[in-house]
Amino acid sequence: MKKRGPLYTIIAIAIAIGYYFINNYSKATDDNSKQTSSNVSKTPKSVNSDGKTGPKTLNTTETNHLKSFDYLPTSTTNQVVKHDYYTLSYSEKHEQAEWVAYELTKNQISSSHHERPYFSNDTKVKTKSAAWWNYKKSGYDKGHLCPAADRKFSKKAYDGTFLTSNVSPQKHDFNAGVWNRLEQKTRYWAKKYDKLYVITGGVLKDDLKTIGDEKVSIPTHFYKILLDYTQPEVKAIAFLIPHKESKKPLYEFVVSIDMIELVTGIDFFPGLPKDLEKRLEQSTSYKEWSFR
Repeated sequence: MKKRGPLYTIIAIAIAIGYYFINNYSKATDDNSKQTSSNVSKTPKSVNSDGKTGPKTLNTTETNHLKSFDYLPTSTTNQVVKHDYYTLSYSEKHEQAEWVAYELTKNQISSSHHERPYFSNDTKVKTKSAAWWNYKKSGYDKGHLCPAADRKFSKKAYDGTFLTSNVSPQKHDFNAGVWNRLEQKTRYWAKKYDKLYVITGGVLKDDLKTIGDEKVSIPTHFYKILLDYTQPEVKAIAFLIPHKESKKPLYEFVVSIDMIELVTGIDFFPGLPKDLEKRLEQSTSYKEWSFR
């Protein structure tokens, strides 16, 4: 995917927001259409070899490719930082990660309680991550991108999420509200589908408001992309949520991965076979994702 300039990103953001408002203020014709509503046009369901609709089963070539597939997105900043339990691409310009990516498996979901550590700087970030005190009295939470609740399976994994490279400024009613609902639902899906690959970040662009002396950018939207790569069926879903409190159901925030690529300039699955990448990144079916 070609890297695009700031003007293109701003235009793409406007398109995404336009789609969001148009779809969320239109009336659904029935309960089923509500369940599958999204911010972009729908793509037809794939048909399996048995004639049934649903997630397409992989052919032999695609199956073999996935066994050695590197799931990391591209980095627009060329500063990829690998930790034991997640990987991130750090944006020095915005003083936060443009994406955080990690595997979340059924066996990793835990109800263990660990003592909450203090936030600390990420020493692996060559340009130095923003300090925690930028958030002090800012009116914004230190919103985890890789949630601490996703890494409760060990104290080391849990503590590893409290690095300032893994947080972004989030309004409290957003962080504790719709964003928390999506994080909880992600853990539910990880248990249901055995394992997911999760990619999360804020939409970073020029002229964002900032907090602190180090000018940490405040995203206007946050995204989360989920890949269920349990074979023989592979499917994906993406959410783009405005940075504000919302009581709306999660399916109303479903967009295609293609849309998030437009607004971020990131290619999320560059290593996939092109046909499989195209199918996954065009999908906007919440129903197909949730009711397998």
